[in-house]
Amino acid sequence: MKALRWHGKHDIRYDTVPDPEIEEPRDAIIKMTSCAICGSDLHLFDGFMPGMKSGDIMGHEFMGEVVEVGRGNAALKVGDRVVVPFTIICGDCDQCKRGNFSVCERSNRNKDAADKVFGHTSAGLFGYSHLTGGYPGGQAEYVRIPFADKTHVKIPEGLSDEEVLFLGDIFPTGWQAAVQCDISPDDTVAIWGAGPVGQMAIRSAVLLGAKQVISIDCVPERLAMARAGGAVTIDFKEASVIERLKDLTNGKGPEKCIDAVGMESHATRSVDAMYDRVKQAIMLETDRPHVLREMIYVCRPAGILSVPGVYGGLIDKIPFGASMNKGLTWRMGQTHVNRWTDDLLRRIQEGEIDPSFVITHTVPLEEGPRMYKTFRDKEDGCIKVVLKP
Repeated sequence: MKALRWHGKHDIRYDTVPDPEIEEPRDAIIKMTSCAICGSDLHLFDGFMPGMKSGDIMGHEFMGEVVEVGRGNAALKVGDRVVVPFTIICGDCDQCKRGNFSVCERSNRNKDAADKVFGHTSAGLFGYSHLTGGYPGGQAEYVRIPFADKTHVKIPEGLSDEEVLFLGDIFPTGWQAAVQCDISPDDTVAIWGAGPVGQMAIRSAVLLGAKQVISIDCVPERLAMARAGGAVTIDFKEASVIERLKDLTNGKGPEKCIDAVGMESHATRSVDAMYDRVKQAIMLETDRPHVLREMIYVCRPAGILSVPGVYGGLIDKIPFGASMNKGLTWRMGQTHVNRWTDDLLRRIQEGEIDPSFVITHTVPLEEGPRMYKTFRDKEDGCIKVVLKP
């Protein structure tokens, strides 16, 4: 079969690889019908995530048709159409029973390495480094799904791939980011980053009843999409984020702040951003936390910081004293996808939201290597790429 494989920083190739096979009784093999390039994939493309090996198959946002099922998997049958969550879950451990699926205790087959790096393992993830299991990803013609009897979202007839594909990652990620904010009708929610996750967080905050949603970015196409979703926008290249947030909140600051950017944050006028780039270049810092610093500074006292943006390692100069003295609550983590998918699938079916609005480019899988660069550099108005086999 064909697949997109990582061969090093900025080196994604369309390669021929062996077809996957059933390895465990709960497995299934999926014939991929649609997959996407996620913003998190760019952290691998740019070489910021540890644990990648040359030849790893990329991708963790995908869906398809079941073509083979392990003998211990009674939940799926050949012909079922499924979206595959990026978090691999056993469904039986203590964390899964509590709905904390992204920290499943059994699905990371490289648990010992994750324990050493993080203190405790997280769940296994598709296509996302050997610290999370080294599982082949979904930017391929066929994918083996471990724990497939639990790691799936079955799709009913009448819905297109484009409507449901993002149930595997960015839609529940944006939703969880907003839910973590405990949004009240009087709240202003400020969201840094108007990429795909930021766009889903905007719609989620609106659906959850926020009084005002503010989107912070600098890309015109992304800001236009954010306004179409109901947000007031701030272009951080054109205005001071701090001053504009004061203006929009009568000097009080937003009650809820969402970091939908993560480790590769950008800023144009900021000394701390230049500091981060220097430290990152000489390997004294792995991530650029400008957004986190700014959120701590602007958030209204007793507010909530929600962090769906991915961080991979060490960050520096976080004003933790300000956070403590302002009484801020932090909520973060990879997404507990299956906690949210029943409700979100219902909302799609009932017409509350059509997540396909975010798609700007649909291309064959073989064009994936080129589209990584297009997406990373925000060329050609690119916000979300869907790949077809």
